[in-house]
Amino acid sequence: MAVLVTGGAGYIGSHTVLSLLMRGDEVVVLDNLSNASRESLRRVEQLTGKTATFIEGDILDRAVLQAVFAQHPIQSVIHFAGLKAVGESTRKPLEYYQNNVTGTLVLLEEMRAAGVKQFIFSSSATVYGANAPVPYVETTEIGGTTSPYGTSKLMVELILRDYAAADADFSAIALRYFNPVGAHDSGEIGEDPNGIPNNLLPYIAQVAVGRLPALGIFGDDYPTQDGTGVRDYIHVMDLAEGHLKALDKLPAIQGYKAYNLGAGEGYSVLEMLKAFELASGKPVPYEIKPRRAGDLAAFWADASLAEKELNWRVSRGLSEMMADTWRWQQKNPQGFAQ
Repeated sequence: MAVLVTGGAGYIGSHTVLSLLMRGDEVVVLDNLSNASRESLRRVEQLTGKTATFIEGDILDRAVLQAVFAQHPIQSVIHFAGLKAVGESTRKPLEYYQNNVTGTLVLLEEMRAAGVKQFIFSSSATVYGANAPVPYVETTEIGGTTSPYGTSKLMVELILRDYAAADADFSAIALRYFNPVGAHDSGEIGEDPNGIPNNLLPYIAQVAVGRLPALGIFGDDYPTQDGTGVRDYIHVMDLAEGHLKALDKLPAIQGYKAYNLGAGEGYSVLEMLKAFELASGKPVPYEIKPRRAGDLAAFWADASLAEKELNWRVSRGLSEMMADTWRWQQKNPQGFAQ
């Protein structure tokens, strides 16, 4: 039996595919390559000595999905495919709802038609909204989201909850990520965003390697230890391993369940910058800019439920996040486009 990984050529997807192949799972990847590279999977195959079946296609394309389920013995689906930039989502809300919500509905409908009943969803801490108390815990009511991206994740979680309540054989786990960073320790795969990075650490790394002139820090007057925003950062390999733990848990899940995947502590923007400078030996120039609308001062995860029920916790700290990011960026200054 095989695992279908949608968006499996992307950043988190490719690291998860690597982890699945390393432990011997049969993997089928579906990706439209809109924000990913086929090269990531070629490198995964080099690292593991194993091959994932790759299909270039979109989750909105029913014919592609029908062919995937007809031709491969899919038992479970890990669903990463979707648009993921918070700022962009405020400018392109219809595209985000079409890709992230409608795309997931099409996928679920074709899973139902094929009799596939196990599903892991790539969700986000943004589902907790602007007013949730810190640290975020799964018993907190979700909602109050501040962007179409976050709302699209919230809507899919509600769809999964309702579908699981209606079909006793369907099992779903939503994994609420915090801030994935880092790269595989080989330096062969890592985060390779299209255009200007939306996330902090790839931006820092591209400044350090000379691709960008300076880091913009949005606000230094928050009520935090140094005035800059505080977030929970998690190494991408810890995150990938969390998906394997969730996959193993699915057969025992009846219905729908959500878990936080985070480190359980926060680091400020300036702490991240200084840690990267220490790991790389490179100065990272920065400039302070006005706060961005919707940004929160600080939030981090309570990940104790995942530790208790999935037997998962982070094992890589800040120094490994920085060292692995720098190794990837040094070896691949232009990302996968060498």
